[in-house]
Amino acid sequence: MSTPYPFTAVVGQDDLRLALLLNAVSPRVGGVLVRGEKGTAKSTAVRALSALLPAVEVVAGCRFSCDPAAPDPECPDGPHEAGGAAARPARMVELPIGASEDRLVGALDIERALAEGVKAFEPGLLADAHRGILYVDEVNLLHDHLVDVLLDAAAMGASYVEREGVSVRHAARFLLVGTMNPEEGELRPQLLDRFGLTVEVVASREPEQRVEVVRRRLAYDDDPAGFVARWDGDESALRERIMAARTLLPEVTLGDAALRQIAATCAAFEVDGMRADIVMARTASALAAWAGRGDVLAEDVRQAALLALPHRRRRNPFDAPGLDEEKLDRTLEEFGADEPDPEPDPDPDQDPDPDPGQGPDGGPDGGGPGGGRPPEQGPESPEAPAQEDPGIPPQGEAPEREESPEAGEGGVPVGGGREQRPVGAGEPFRTKMLSVPGMGEGAAGRRSRSRAEHGRTTGARRPRGALTKLHLSATVAAAAPHQRARGRGGPGLVVRRDDLRQAAREGRESNLVLFVVDASGSMAARQRMSAVKGAVLSLLLDAYQRRDKVGLVTFRGKEAEVALPPTSSVDAAAARLDLLPTGGRTPLAAGLLKAHDVLRVERMRDPSRRPLLVVVTDGRATGGPDPVGLASRAARLHAAGGTAAIVVDCESGPVRLGLAGTLAADLQGSAVTLDELRADAIAGLVKSARSAGSDRKAA
Repeated sequence: MSTPYPFTAVVGQDDLRLALLLNAVSPRVGGVLVRGEKGTAKSTAVRALSALLPAVEVVAGCRFSCDPAAPDPECPDGPHEAGGAAARPARMVELPIGASEDRLVGALDIERALAEGVKAFEPGLLADAHRGILYVDEVNLLHDHLVDVLLDAAAMGASYVEREGVSVRHAARFLLVGTMNPEEGELRPQLLDRFGLTVEVVASREPEQRVEVVRRRLAYDDDPAGFVARWDGDESALRERIMAARTLLPEVTLGDAALRQIAATCAAFEVDGMRADIVMARTASALAAWAGRGDVLAEDVRQAALLALPHRRRRNPFDAPGLDEEKLDRTLEEFGADEPDPEPDPDPDQDPDPDPGQGPDGGPDGGGPGGGRPPEQGPESPEAPAQEDPGIPPQGEAPEREESPEAGEGGVPVGGGREQRPVGAGEPFRTKMLSVPGMGEGAAGRRSRSRAEHGRTTGARRPRGALTKLHLSATVAAAAPHQRARGRGGPGLVVRRDDLRQAAREGRESNLVLFVVDASGSMAARQRMSAVKGAVLSLLLDAYQRRDKVGLVTFRGKEAEVALPPTSSVDAAAARLDLLPTGGRTPLAAGLLKAHDVLRVERMRDPSRRPLLVVVTDGRATGGPDPVGLASRAARLHAAGGTAAIVVDCESGPVRLGLAGTLAADLQGSAVTLDELRADAIAGLVKSARSAGSDRKAA
């Protein structure tokens, strides 16, 4: 975008604009993570921020943006002499999702370093972002090895490039700004903690505000330069306010009362470590400076908590983000006794009703964002009313009777009966790892073995394309026999490009875990279905930790449906699971065939990601002609495609038919009971089952 959209022309999104402006006032706040649905001006607002930042003084000719007042003594372009300063605009450097590690940290010419002893280093994006903004759109989709590099640079304020004893170091202090759509997956907690603030953005539900958004965007698209010119006055005024707040910031007083409120709030919400306290203190001071005050007030502490704590508080992966604002207000009131109370409550037993909309006058156009969230809240808003668990009867009512499924031939239940209300999931537990056998090449993760750029070294090969990981001993061994012919005239080793060897490494990959869940009448007993949902929730938690994609297929009645297409958002799968109704017959074949269609489409989209099929059922198949035979043929279709499979046997009671084991044999996978998901013996079940299947084929 050659002409950025004006920051002051962004409609609404008060929290987003305030968080970005606070970082412009005090870069030590530590950046912003913007979470929200697509099309909510996340990227537009971030790109507009760089135009508001003041110019940066740098050493003339330095590729690493050294400060002339305090140049880096270890700068690769140094040492720098006094003088020679130059001013340039603040940079916003974008990190593409598909960027290589060399593009991020810089490229070191290994061949010249070994053959000539020359450190030929080309700076990367971290060097470009030094003393500026590093912007990562869709940061939750960033590859793990790039996340590790970002964590190291953010923690140390420097980037290190080391290759076989040859190293380069340069300063890398930047404002980290990321945007993400939570539906596409969550971030690792270590990276979450590196963002100073976080905001949740949703599209406005007010028609007038939406009309204004469309009107301004169309005007900008028709004439970008003219549109920007109309907002020059507002942009200049906002830029001057940022500079005034920066000037005032060193004079802001953070009193003991405010510090106690900050410490008490962080303790009340059980955040890990001390970074949250420090970020809250810096944010509260920046809020006071932004409002033109020299003292930090309780309202600054409250707003700082709403921005700095939601992504740091201790919560389960499937819990909605946000803070309990009533708990926040109680904590601030309890530890704010040193401040004068203008209107003491005459009735100590009366519950106070603080105004959640009160806050600093901090909007860029004069409208303060306030201490609360915008009135248009999304479904995961902390202010949204809690949904009653449909699986728990209201207090005082008798629990609903369990309905026995209909009995078929031989006493085998065949389901039927009316649809049951959804039941709550049982308590999740830690499951043992289920892995896909063999060696893959999929996206980085923690589930199955793969050939990867990162991991333990298993051998050497000739490089295909640019050399990234040198295998030094293999390179020396390849070059040694040719030294006499190359006329080596000194003690050094003459290395040519043909001698270079790439290290072959083995790492871990993520997989597509596709759940096929039986929701028929034979599974409808409340206690059993609660245990089943608890097991699937536990497996979803495991998939979240191993950074897998997940999908959910359910079958009941006469057909199967894709409850959730493959996605990286495991919390979306957990939400669909919670609302899963039960009842009707058991179209097992339809469920397996629907899963086969999902996997076929996913293989075309992402051929390198290997699937793991998890079928959660008691193994019964009813409805239609020859339901058992159809289910067996559908299972063998998966086996013929080489899909690794696990059957979670949900059969219970004193008499068990073992139908899940028969299904697992047709899938050439393995069957485990709900109890065995916790057992130590599960670790090798997939591998042993696939080996047994191979032996059967050979026989």
